[in-house]
Amino acid sequence: MATPIGPLGVATDGGAVTGIDFLPPAVGPKVADTPLAGRVVKELEHYFLDASHGFSLPLHAAGTEFQQSVWGLLREIPLGQVWTYGDMARKLGSSPRAVGNACRHNPLPVIVPCHRVVSAQGLGGYAGETAGRNMEIKCWLLAHEGVDLPL
Repeated sequence: MATPIGPLGVATDGGAVTGIDFLPPAVGPKVADTPLAGRVVKELEHYFLDASHGFSLPLHAAGTEFQQSVWGLLREIPLGQVWTYGDMARKLGSSPRAVGNACRHNPLPVIVPCHRVVSAQGLGGYAGETAGRNMEIKCWLLAHEGVDLPL
């Protein structure tokens, strides 16, 4: 689907959303071919119009028990706020690096808001990058949600 941050790919399996992918800018939009995919598109469109839109989609993110705990905690970060990797690590009894690694492998970005996690010294990374398009996406999402940048 086309979005303000570029095209997104949506993966579903059965009755749940299993992945959101940032696609190359040259990829054109395709029509959703299942009722669930259509629902995902509508909910993402609502979010891009109004960041306060809450997602009510069935999700299935495949990952380790630790990754699941990180991704669950990400959903607790309030709109318009950021937590540091250290904040997350303290809540989970882990390390900031382990939290960052779990964030990097988040299969449901935007919906599971890993963009709301920053380093103690600045923005940190996003989807495995510390510069480039992914960081532009992170900045756009944070600004859209009312976070004052730069951090």
